[in-house]
Amino acid sequence: MCGFIGIYGPNNTDVSGEIYEGLLAVQHRGQDAAGMITFTDSFHLKKGLGLVLEVFDQKNMARLRGNLGVGHVRYPTIGGNSGEDAQPFHLTYPIGIAMAHNGNVSNYKELVEGFFSGNRTRLNSSCDLEVILFVFARALDERLTESKATEITAEDMFHAVKTVFDLVKGAYSVVATLPDVGMVAFRDPYGIKPIIFGEKETEEGHWFACASESVVLDINGYEKTHDIGPGEAIFIDDDRQVHRAQLANKPHSPCIFEWVYFSRPDSMLDGISVYKTRSRFGEKMAEQWIASGAPLPDAIIPIPDSSRDAALGMAKAMKIPYREGLVKNRYIGRTFIMPNQQSRNQSVRRKLNPIKLEFEGRDVLLVDDSIVRGNTSKRIVQMARDAGARKVYFASTSPPLVAPCPYGIDMATKTEFIASGRTNDEIAAEMGVDYLMYLDRESMNDAAREGNPKIKNFCNACFTGVYPTGDITAERLSAIAGDRCANRGESMPEGGTVSAS
Repeated sequence: MCGFIGIYGPNNTDVSGEIYEGLLAVQHRGQDAAGMITFTDSFHLKKGLGLVLEVFDQKNMARLRGNLGVGHVRYPTIGGNSGEDAQPFHLTYPIGIAMAHNGNVSNYKELVEGFFSGNRTRLNSSCDLEVILFVFARALDERLTESKATEITAEDMFHAVKTVFDLVKGAYSVVATLPDVGMVAFRDPYGIKPIIFGEKETEEGHWFACASESVVLDINGYEKTHDIGPGEAIFIDDDRQVHRAQLANKPHSPCIFEWVYFSRPDSMLDGISVYKTRSRFGEKMAEQWIASGAPLPDAIIPIPDSSRDAALGMAKAMKIPYREGLVKNRYIGRTFIMPNQQSRNQSVRRKLNPIKLEFEGRDVLLVDDSIVRGNTSKRIVQMARDAGARKVYFASTSPPLVAPCPYGIDMATKTEFIASGRTNDEIAAEMGVDYLMYLDRESMNDAAREGNPKIKNFCNACFTGVYPTGDITAERLSAIAGDRCANRGESMPEGGTVSAS
């Protein structure tokens, strides 16, 4: 999970200010590193570890000039926590390209050991974007060498993107700027990771932008004009003509976790409102709770922030009081994307504090968007009991997580999931709750599909172990798991080998 924005502005404008604002808007997608690159007569780059406000200052913003630019916020999936792995990446030879992405290359290790060593290419980082960048640049250069062309056409650009689709597996959305050429953006053949394209007209001229969430375009005044589709590429040339091409035809399988957890509620992805989808999660959870005969609570309390909309929807549907019982310290990062388990555990108590009056002597229902390892949930449940709750019930508005994600979510091995190998009652006992319910998987999918009935399937791999790309092997999952554990400074758990369905 990362966030990015690419902007192609009118001549004699600077895009760095809008990129900065856009990165602040998607800071929730990555708190490990941030970066920005622009171009005038040369590339101007600033990137480093930390939050956007920590990486950029007035001095380096002043030198980030130019009307072409790319920005990125990162949390690591492939790659470590060093500054060398921060995005964007760029090449000056044989073709000037600056690039950023969101996602994960599932055959990264195979490409590094095979394609790159065979072509005498040495990578400068352990970030999988560098693989995409080199495959793209090499394909474009070979195409231009063969044709002896002096200008890059849309067909040349789409050839390079098609080569990426053929060689690079996994889930990714990508934006790249090419000086004196334009901007290109594309989405993996299955459309697992989102990417939104927008335009605006100002006194200076016509602007183009693309980003990983629509909120990035909103705050900068762009009108969202297109969700780039699965296997689709968009190229804006030097004459500011927009070219589109469908380069792969696979079933569209967007990641359901974008609506469950990742995205801001004010974003629209693939025509589906994140806010309304989460509200529908809550409504369907209410139906399921009542139909099951589960005990009714005195109050419904969200675990902030991403479950708030679902909890409110559930409370309204059940006609049970909604209460804000947990106060969040907004200066603490998202625990799901903390780099290691020790950091997650330490941050929970700093991050949340209970309002005792909402817990004392009451049966409370805590609502969260998901339960991953269960450590955070367990600590919050104990926090509720310590605050005086008589009974603590728990609802997850997504199903049990049972399979690792090779597409860009830091879920390393099956042994880390609290639901792995346990019944619902066993999970409840492990968490210390009096009653536990997960939202039915089809109900979850239906809630999202209501926003756009054209999408027939969502990627549910983390709930089912069935991977939509069809190329995820046990070996690939084990390689990804080993890499992620190493990056977090952890050893592979005993029995940490994984299987693919």
